Amino acid sequence: MLRALNTAATGMAAQQLHIDVVANNVANVNTAGFRRSRAEFQDLLYQTLRQPGGQTAGGGQLPTGLQIGQGTRTVATSTIFEQGTMQQSGNPLDLAIEGKGFFQVQRPDGTLAYTRAGNLKTDAEGRLVTVDGYPVEPAIQIPTDSTGITIAPDGTISVTQPGSAQTVEVGQLQLATFANPAGLLQTGRSLFTETAASGAATVAAPGEEGIGTVAQGFLEGSNVEVVSEMMDLIASQRAYEINQRVISAADQMLQKATER
Repeated sequence: MLRALNTAATGMAAQQLHIDVVANNVANVNTAGFRRSRAEFQDLLYQTLRQPGGQTAGGGQLPTGLQIGQGTRTVATSTIFEQGTMQQSGNPLDLAIEGKGFFQVQRPDGTLAYTRAGNLKTDAEGRLVTVDGYPVEPAIQIPTDSTGITIAPDGTISVTQPGSAQTVEVGQLQLATFANPAGLLQTGRSLFTETAASGAATVAAPGEEGIGTVAQGFLEGSNVEVVSEMMDLIASQRAYEINQRVISAADQMLQKATER
């Protein structure tokens, strides 16, 4: 009977974590470039009371065994890298990646991080930076007197300046891809960092080596589907309630067994 209590408790803990993941997805439904997560579960070890294929008392062979599971556990939260919805903004520094790839940014400690959020800005020196002020890598400087900015699908950035009708190329964006993007480490602020599981970054210009292209004046929204998350939430809530009922039923049976 105590086995049922422990097993149901693992189910409740797993569903609680699942709801935590759903809550984070829904909270970021309007976060540019956000990638939703999915909780993944695994059953625990089994107590084998009779081994499948074992010998019976009469010398025969058991066609099936007798195994009792010990519950479940959460083993991973996988990041789903489906394309988000493209939202037109009209801002010349809003960029969306159509296809695979990440923008590269340099953090204050000098290390590189990667993001799908393309709501870029310029700082006081004209450098192209994220909303947190992290400069884009490779560094790109926009002249402060620019009257227009054009960013081509291949990442080439050109500007026009006063007194000239000619455009001047000031740099080109580079995008990074990974062999296993699900292995990237989420660090918050819409940033990912490289790990041994993700593999090293492959860097190239947009449109090359299978990397996506850049769309100026658009933002890639979150890939969270609210209806799907609500369905997951309802399923988790019901599973949590059922595990509660199992604990209640096991408790009542223990109570009956100990009555005099």
